[in-house]
Amino acid sequence: MTTVTASSIESQAKAHAEMTAAKRRVALHSMIAATAMTLLKLVAGLMSGSLGVLSDAMHSGLDLIGATLTLFSVRVSDKPADENHTYGHAKFETLSAFAEAGLMAVSCAWIIVEAVERIVRHEAIVRHSLWPVLVLVTSITVDWWRSRELRAVARQFNSTALAADAFHFASDIWSTLAVLVGLALSWLGNELHIGWLSYADPVAAILVSLMILRLSWKLTRETSDVLLDATPTEVRDRIVREVSAVEGVLAIEQARVRRAGSATFADLTLALPRSFTFEHTNELVRSTTEAVQRVVPDADVIIHTVPRQNSTESIFDRVRAVASRNNVSVHEVSVQLVEGKLRVEQHVELNENMTLAEAHTFVTAMESEILSEVHELDAVLTHIESEPATIEPQRLLAGQGHLPSEAERIERSLLSAAKQFPEIVDVHEILVGRSGEHIQVSCHCSLPDALTMQRVHVVITGLEDRLKLECPEVNRVLIHPEPESDNHR
Repeated sequence: MTTVTASSIESQAKAHAEMTAAKRRVALHSMIAATAMTLLKLVAGLMSGSLGVLSDAMHSGLDLIGATLTLFSVRVSDKPADENHTYGHAKFETLSAFAEAGLMAVSCAWIIVEAVERIVRHEAIVRHSLWPVLVLVTSITVDWWRSRELRAVARQFNSTALAADAFHFASDIWSTLAVLVGLALSWLGNELHIGWLSYADPVAAILVSLMILRLSWKLTRETSDVLLDATPTEVRDRIVREVSAVEGVLAIEQARVRRAGSATFADLTLALPRSFTFEHTNELVRSTTEAVQRVVPDADVIIHTVPRQNSTESIFDRVRAVASRNNVSVHEVSVQLVEGKLRVEQHVELNENMTLAEAHTFVTAMESEILSEVHELDAVLTHIESEPATIEPQRLLAGQGHLPSEAERIERSLLSAAKQFPEIVDVHEILVGRSGEHIQVSCHCSLPDALTMQRVHVVITGLEDRLKLECPEVNRVLIHPEPESDNHR
């Protein structure tokens, strides 16, 4: 069982604060870099008349919008869950990345249309100078530095928005290189008087836009999957394999996984043997949670359990399952074969404050339930016992060094009866007490370690019967069997 301490909560809060600070820092740097590059490229494009440079400036302008959106999204996504957003705000990062991909697609479409018009109208004229080249080389350097830092933080904290921003800056590098090539070929065509090379600038702009469109489509699909709660098949399959290997899991009836920003939520419904106790079920849920987190570390896991009949259940197991479902205890369950038909005899403990009519109605309904579930049975016979609802005061008559004559006689009878069973090593810790009008006896009985439980039951029951036969005034006998090796007397 996991123990949550004040120190662990403090360390988690510190880690979250560090993550938030790192994400906001790189997002702010991205916005500043995008602002500087947009202004420089815009000036260089207007001075040179290069569509490639202007398209790159347009791309950087969208980077600026995207970086601003990213900075806003990481601020919102790191907010804790509230009443209106019970899963937190992490999906806002994914929404930001989706919007950024859309902006990139729009800009690419505009660049392609403008480039085609220049080619058709023969307006692909560029005023060559060193200034645009220096701006583009600076842009490549800045984009490489920013994309590297963004990608590192995005991987560290699994941030969709920062990953999209890193991809945006990385795409800028390739687009800027293509623009440089287009400018170089255009300049070469102007110097060598090769007319068709003058179209290298708009052609480069088209190629860059097509490349960015392809990458934007990939980013759109990935973010759409997250927004629509799609889960990679391999992740779900690995979770199912890990959970299926947990001992006690009969089946995985449902397995759902969803992502929200850097968080992953897993919701599973498991079929467990209905004979499991609450404690056993709790341990299995803990093991299952650990199995899921081996596949997806730090996943938020919710486990639903449903009781199911196990194929290995015996008649006794199924009878006890019905009793457990009715919230009562049964003991001394036995199955007899009478004239070729099976019947069950059982003792049921009911609240002592119930009336006979209420107890009979309850037991009759439970017997019908047993017969409908355990088809092999022909009949059920139930012995109704009262389960004490109050604590009975008991006055000890023995065990304190002084034995009243009545208790002394009962103890001698018990020791005498024990000698009739060769398996009994000794009887000790004998207590004789009175509760109201009833006398009760309890003791510990040492038996050989290798004795089977079936034989232990026969010996203990025989000893109880012999004592009650010799001392009919004894109302209840409780004998605790223990192995001879544990007898330290």
